[in-house]
Amino acid sequence: MTAERLRLMAVHAHPDDESSKGAASMARYAAEGVDVLVVTCTGGERGDVLNPHYPPVTGGPAEMNAIRRAEMAAAAQALGVRQEWLGFVDSGLPEGDPLPPLPEGCFALVPLEEAAEPLVRKVREFRPHVITTYDPTGGYPHPDHIMTHRVSAEAFAAAGDPERYPDSGEPWTPLKLYYNHGFSMARIRAAHEALLAQGQESPFGEWVESRAAREIPEREVTTRIQCADWFDARDEALRAHATQIDPTGFFFAFPRDVEREVWPFEEYELAESRVPTTLPEDDLFAGVREVDE
Repeated sequence: MTAERLRLMAVHAHPDDESSKGAASMARYAAEGVDVLVVTCTGGERGDVLNPHYPPVTGGPAEMNAIRRAEMAAAAQALGVRQEWLGFVDSGLPEGDPLPPLPEGCFALVPLEEAAEPLVRKVREFRPHVITTYDPTGGYPHPDHIMTHRVSAEAFAAAGDPERYPDSGEPWTPLKLYYNHGFSMARIRAAHEALLAQGQESPFGEWVESRAAREIPEREVTTRIQCADWFDARDEALRAHATQIDPTGFFFAFPRDVEREVWPFEEYELAESRVPTTLPEDDLFAGVREVDE
């Protein structure tokens, strides 16, 4: 199977998630001729402005949706990928004790088969060989991230079955499903230790030593994609999400020269494979390239 015929679908909850989770890998594969499609489940319209340098957004969810659509288009261009929307409404991140109810009609409250149907349809249209998404925890407990995992797992299981979602296009069976390792304490510790070894001050020390950091469970890593040459594209995509990403903040605290030396890859967990493969992997398409389509 040639690279020109390979297809990768990355399913994310909100605009900006694709730029903080697997972005350099996607940019690498796109540059190598793989057809890469980002599917964004919601418009991010209930997101707050997280960049302290960005002016307040006063027009409510409608204005935020329009801004984030423009940001998403710029990020996709930076990565060299295509992007499409599922069209669901951001659930927001509930806060408080007890947590307030989620807003009516939001993505996380949509019945699973109703929420998965448009993704099944996109899988059957795009015909990806590989799908990436979040693990069952969502990576962190945002209701939209957990729901994104659920619809992705459902679409991976159902898209090839002609008896399921029979009105949603011709069946297509994707071959591999991966979970992104978007947040990795191993990566933070590697950065911290490398900076200290070079006699530099580490911005991660207090975090690494915190009880919360020590208690974060690390999921299995099966696959590492070498992608340091595409960190610049990833960073450009991150900066495109100007409402969400502080250009002086967390995502840019790892000095890039140190990152390229000690952590020149992005990590994934192989959740399911319908083709033979050997772990650990260095290619999301391991085992797929040998399949005759």
